[in-house]
Amino acid sequence: MTLQYALELIGTFVFAISGALAVREREHDLFGAGFTGFITAIGGGTLRDVLLDAHPLVWIGDIYFLYAILLGILAAFIFPNFLSRLRKTFFLFDTLGIGFFTVLGVEKALSLGVRPEIAAIMGMFTAVMGGVIRDTLTNEIPILFRKEIYASACLAGAILYLVLNYFGLSREWNMLLSISTVISIRLIAMKYKLSLPRLD
Repeated sequence: MTLQYALELIGTFVFAISGALAVREREHDLFGAGFTGFITAIGGGTLRDVLLDAHPLVWIGDIYFLYAILLGILAAFIFPNFLSRLRKTFFLFDTLGIGFFTVLGVEKALSLGVRPEIAAIMGMFTAVMGGVIRDTLTNEIPILFRKEIYASACLAGAILYLVLNYFGLSREWNMLLSISTVISIRLIAMKYKLSLPRLD
Protein backbone atom coordinates (compact mmCIF):
# COMPACT_ATOMS: atom_id res chain seq x y z
CA MET A 1 0.00 0.00 0.00
CA THR A 2 1.50 3.32 -1.08
CA LEU A 3 1.31 6.46 1.02
CA GLN A 4 -0.86 8.07 -1.64
CA TYR A 5 -3.35 5.20 -1.58
CA ALA A 6 -3.44 5.21 2.23
CA LEU A 7 -4.13 8.94 2.31
CA GLU A 8 -6.92 8.53 -0.25
CA LEU A 9 -8.60 5.94 1.98
CA ILE A 10 -8.13 8.07 5.10
CA GLY A 11 -9.55 11.12 3.35
CA THR A 12 -12.56 9.11 2.19
CA PHE A 13 -13.07 7.81 5.75
CA VAL A 14 -12.93 11.33 7.23
CA PHE A 15 -15.29 12.82 4.64
CA ALA A 16 -17.79 10.02 5.33
CA ILE A 17 -17.72 10.92 9.03
CA SER A 18 -18.15 14.59 8.18
CA GLY A 19 -21.22 13.86 6.09
CA ALA A 20 -22.81 11.55 8.63
CA LEU A 21 -22.28 13.98 11.50
CA ALA A 22 -23.80 16.80 9.45
CA VAL A 23 -27.27 15.31 9.96
CA ARG A 24 -26.80 14.34 13.60
CA GLU A 25 -29.08 17.06 14.99
CA ARG A 26 -31.81 16.49 12.42
CA GLU A 27 -33.04 13.20 13.86
CA HIS A 28 -32.04 11.13 10.87
CA ASP A 29 -31.76 7.38 11.28
CA LEU A 30 -28.69 5.32 10.38
CA PHE A 31 -29.72 5.11 6.74
CA GLY A 32 -30.18 8.89 6.41
CA ALA A 33 -26.84 9.59 8.08
CA GLY A 34 -25.20 6.85 6.05
CA PHE A 35 -26.52 8.15 2.76
CA THR A 36 -25.28 11.67 3.53
CA GLY A 37 -21.88 10.33 4.58
CA PHE A 38 -21.65 8.21 1.44
CA ILE A 39 -22.50 11.10 -0.88
CA THR A 40 -20.03 13.39 0.89
CA ALA A 41 -17.22 10.88 0.54
CA ILE A 42 -17.70 9.96 -3.12
CA GLY A 43 -19.45 13.05 -4.54
CA GLY A 44 -16.44 14.97 -5.83
CA GLY A 45 -14.58 12.02 -7.31
CA THR A 46 -17.72 10.60 -8.88
CA LEU A 47 -18.64 13.91 -10.52
CA ARG A 48 -15.09 14.21 -11.87
CA ASP A 49 -15.09 10.68 -13.29
CA VAL A 50 -18.52 11.11 -14.86
CA LEU A 51 -17.53 14.39 -16.51
CA LEU A 52 -14.30 12.84 -17.79
CA ASP A 53 -16.04 9.60 -18.84
CA ALA A 54 -13.63 7.61 -16.65
CA HIS A 55 -14.84 4.09 -15.85
CA PRO A 56 -15.17 2.31 -13.54
CA LEU A 57 -15.79 4.99 -10.93
CA VAL A 58 -13.14 4.92 -8.20
CA TRP A 59 -15.39 3.53 -5.47
CA ILE A 60 -16.83 0.93 -7.82
CA GLY A 61 -13.45 -0.22 -9.11
CA ASP A 62 -11.89 -0.54 -5.64
CA ILE A 63 -13.98 -2.11 -2.87
CA TYR A 64 -11.70 -0.72 -0.15
CA PHE A 65 -13.09 2.76 -0.75
CA LEU A 66 -16.56 1.44 0.02
CA TYR A 67 -15.22 -0.19 3.19
CA ALA A 68 -13.62 3.12 4.24
CA ILE A 69 -16.96 4.88 3.75
CA LEU A 70 -18.86 2.26 5.74
CA LEU A 71 -16.34 2.47 8.60
CA GLY A 72 -16.66 6.25 8.65
CA ILE A 73 -20.46 6.05 8.82
CA LEU A 74 -20.35 3.47 11.62
CA ALA A 75 -17.82 5.55 13.56
CA ALA A 76 -20.10 8.58 13.32
CA PHE A 77 -23.07 6.51 14.51
CA ILE A 78 -21.26 4.77 17.40
CA PHE A 79 -19.14 7.69 18.66
CA PRO A 80 -21.13 10.82 17.74
CA ASN A 81 -20.46 12.78 20.95
CA PHE A 82 -16.74 12.04 20.95
CA LEU A 83 -16.37 12.90 17.27
CA SER A 84 -18.41 16.09 17.59
CA ARG A 85 -15.92 17.31 20.21
CA LEU A 86 -13.21 16.91 17.58
CA ARG A 87 -14.68 19.49 15.21
CA LYS A 88 -11.43 21.46 15.08
CA THR A 89 -9.55 18.26 14.38
CA PHE A 90 -11.94 17.40 11.56
CA PHE A 91 -11.61 20.90 10.18
CA LEU A 92 -7.88 20.17 9.93
CA PHE A 93 -8.55 16.76 8.37
CA ASP A 94 -10.99 18.32 5.92
CA THR A 95 -8.38 20.91 4.99
CA LEU A 96 -5.75 18.22 4.49
CA GLY A 97 -8.27 16.23 2.46
CA ILE A 98 -9.15 19.01 0.04
CA GLY A 99 -5.47 19.72 -0.53
CA PHE A 100 -4.69 16.12 -1.32
CA PHE A 101 -7.79 15.45 -3.41
CA THR A 102 -7.20 18.61 -5.42
CA VAL A 103 -3.86 17.25 -6.62
CA LEU A 104 -5.27 13.76 -7.18
CA GLY A 105 -8.05 15.21 -9.29
CA VAL A 106 -5.61 17.19 -11.41
CA GLU A 107 -3.39 14.16 -11.92
CA LYS A 108 -6.26 11.93 -12.94
CA ALA A 109 -7.59 14.50 -15.39
CA LEU A 110 -4.15 14.93 -16.96
CA SER A 111 -3.75 11.16 -17.25
CA LEU A 112 -6.95 11.10 -19.32
CA GLY A 113 -5.52 13.63 -21.76
CA VAL A 114 -7.56 16.74 -20.98
CA ARG A 115 -6.17 20.26 -21.28
CA PRO A 116 -4.49 21.77 -18.20
CA GLU A 117 -7.28 24.34 -17.76
CA ILE A 118 -9.84 21.54 -17.51
CA ALA A 119 -7.57 19.54 -15.22
CA ALA A 120 -7.46 22.46 -12.76
CA ILE A 121 -11.25 22.61 -12.66
CA MET A 122 -11.48 18.84 -12.20
CA GLY A 123 -9.05 19.06 -9.29
CA MET A 124 -11.23 21.66 -7.62
CA PHE A 125 -14.39 19.63 -8.27
CA THR A 126 -12.81 16.52 -6.77
CA ALA A 127 -12.00 18.36 -3.56
CA VAL A 128 -15.14 20.39 -2.92
CA MET A 129 -18.20 18.92 -4.60
CA GLY A 130 -18.82 16.24 -2.00
CA GLY A 131 -19.14 18.97 0.63
CA VAL A 132 -21.40 21.02 -1.62
CA ILE A 133 -23.74 18.05 -2.09
CA ARG A 134 -23.67 17.40 1.68
CA ASP A 135 -24.67 20.99 2.45
CA THR A 136 -27.43 20.87 -0.14
CA LEU A 137 -28.87 17.65 1.31
CA THR A 138 -28.85 19.11 4.84
CA ASN A 139 -30.44 22.43 3.81
CA GLU A 140 -27.29 24.40 4.59
CA ILE A 141 -25.89 27.16 2.43
CA PRO A 142 -23.26 25.35 0.32
CA ILE A 143 -19.77 26.22 1.45
CA LEU A 144 -19.02 27.66 -2.00
CA PHE A 145 -21.51 30.45 -1.31
CA ARG A 146 -20.31 31.34 2.18
CA LYS A 147 -17.76 34.00 3.01
CA GLU A 148 -14.95 31.47 3.14
CA ILE A 149 -11.93 30.86 0.96
CA TYR A 150 -12.44 27.21 0.07
CA ALA A 151 -12.77 26.32 -3.60
CA SER A 152 -10.47 29.21 -4.57
CA ALA A 153 -7.74 27.70 -2.36
CA CYS A 154 -8.13 24.42 -4.23
CA LEU A 155 -8.01 26.17 -7.58
CA ALA A 156 -4.83 28.00 -6.56
CA GLY A 157 -3.21 24.70 -5.58
CA ALA A 158 -4.31 23.07 -8.84
CA ILE A 159 -2.85 25.89 -10.92
CA LEU A 160 0.43 25.76 -8.99
CA TYR A 161 0.63 22.00 -9.60
CA LEU A 162 0.17 22.53 -13.33
CA VAL A 163 2.79 25.29 -13.46
CA LEU A 164 5.38 23.27 -11.54
CA ASN A 165 4.58 20.20 -13.63
CA TYR A 166 5.15 22.25 -16.79
CA PHE A 167 8.61 23.23 -15.54
CA GLY A 168 9.48 19.60 -14.78
CA LEU A 169 9.55 19.61 -10.98
CA SER A 170 9.51 16.07 -9.56
CA ARG A 171 6.08 14.69 -8.74
CA GLU A 172 6.86 14.29 -5.03
CA TRP A 173 7.99 17.89 -4.56
CA ASN A 174 5.18 19.15 -6.75
CA MET A 175 2.58 17.32 -4.69
CA LEU A 176 4.10 18.57 -1.44
CA LEU A 177 4.21 22.21 -2.53
CA SER A 178 0.77 22.21 -4.15
CA ILE A 179 -0.96 20.47 -1.25
CA SER A 180 0.81 22.78 1.20
CA THR A 181 -0.44 25.77 -0.77
CA VAL A 182 -4.08 24.69 -0.51
CA ILE A 183 -3.73 23.98 3.20
CA SER A 184 -1.89 27.22 3.95
CA ILE A 185 -4.37 29.41 2.09
CA ARG A 186 -7.32 27.74 3.83
CA LEU A 187 -5.83 27.93 7.34
CA ILE A 188 -4.63 31.52 6.97
CA ALA A 189 -8.01 32.59 5.57
CA MET A 190 -9.85 30.99 8.49
CA LYS A 191 -7.46 32.37 11.11
CA TYR A 192 -7.69 35.95 9.85
CA LYS A 193 -11.28 35.66 8.55
CA LEU A 194 -10.25 36.50 5.00
CA SER A 195 -12.68 36.26 2.10
CA LEU A 196 -12.85 37.18 -1.56
CA PRO A 197 -14.47 40.50 -2.57
CA ARG A 198 -18.27 40.40 -2.76
CA LEU A 199 -20.17 40.97 -5.97
CA ASP A 200 -22.27 44.02 -5.10
